[in-house]
Amino acid sequence: MLVLTRKSNQSIMIGDDIEITVLSIMGEKVRIGIQAPREIPVFRKEVYLEIQAERGEVRAAGPVQEALDKLST
Repeated sequence: MLVLTRKSNQSIMIGDDIEITVLSIMGEKVRIGIQAPREIPVFRKEVYLEIQAERGEVRAAGPVQEALDKLST
């Protein structure tokens, strides 16, 4: 994992096409903006894992899967 420190209004680039910008920092919450080509799907991780589980593809392990299982019941 690459760990970077950014301030508000600073960005990082992933490849040539994806830009992640820190929009604001409010206490423990950080708002980010992601600019990516339309053909690249962007999801919060918990949503992505749920989509994968519904498709029967990748299942999360451990606490993440337990939390997702509780949400679906």
